[in-house]
Amino acid sequence: MTYVATDHPRIGWIGAGRMGYQLASRLLDTGHDVAVYNRTRAKAEPLADKGATIVDRPEELADRDVVFVMVSASADLESVTTGPGGVLTADTAPGVLVDSSTVSTQVSALVREEAAKRGTDFLAAPVSGNPKVIAAGKLTVAVSGPREVYDAVEPLLNLLGRGVTYVGEDEVARLVKIAHNVFLGVVTQSLAEITLLAEKGGVRRSAFLEFLNDSVMGSVFTRYKSPALVNLDFKPTFTNILLRKDFDLGLAAARELEVPMPVASATAQFVQAAIGAGYTEEDFATLILEQARRSGITLEPENVTVDDGLSPEA
Repeated sequence: MTYVATDHPRIGWIGAGRMGYQLASRLLDTGHDVAVYNRTRAKAEPLADKGATIVDRPEELADRDVVFVMVSASADLESVTTGPGGVLTADTAPGVLVDSSTVSTQVSALVREEAAKRGTDFLAAPVSGNPKVIAAGKLTVAVSGPREVYDAVEPLLNLLGRGVTYVGEDEVARLVKIAHNVFLGVVTQSLAEITLLAEKGGVRRSAFLEFLNDSVMGSVFTRYKSPALVNLDFKPTFTNILLRKDFDLGLAAARELEVPMPVASATAQFVQAAIGAGYTEEDFATLILEQARRSGITLEPENVTVDDGLSPEA
């Protein structure tokens, strides 16, 4: 293991999108030395006001103790690690690479192998949450890789949210995250169906969801999604395009492992239908709009205050 735990490791961060920006901010807010790369530099530059160093290429982070990566897709992970100017292509190499992207197990294994050639330890550490979840201090992380590397980096991971779970060796955290996101889609489609069943029977969406969220069937997630379903505010946290990608990964894993997933397979078609209807940039809660169309009703925002259960942490 090349990483030696210290009180003040030098951190690199690759990817300052909606999620990466917020998580890098948390590390900066705790006084850590963080250098940041983002493909569009302007999106990362506000982090300089918090003390971050902004770099122009991933390879400029190669001398860091720990480098986090949070990018959109498998090809992006390969690009910023082993592609031209990647963090694993410089004369030096980071101690640990922690990838929090949602990517395929195959690409994750490839990057792990390339990292090992450079003497860099690798952890797969996909996360569950969105920027508002981060602000509420409720982000969770699943981590796989060598246990001793996880133990060394765990103090940094704990700064990202409320829960970090070591799930095993190699790439199993990828499967955990993909399974999580498939469930996310299935629950949202089911939630849309039962909410519209109640509405078509004469119950306001806000009333039905208040009842559901206060029952044993409610959850942090159903409460969080309730404002979007009630008021039809679809500001994106996660799009149908990204959800479709995760269904593709999940169903591919199911075929490989010979696990039947009939409910997930059906839900994947509903996600595709929403994309076909043009809901590509909005939040995936737009699944309720397609369900309404199939149910023969037109939804209107109720314009009432609905608690999403995610008050920012103190």
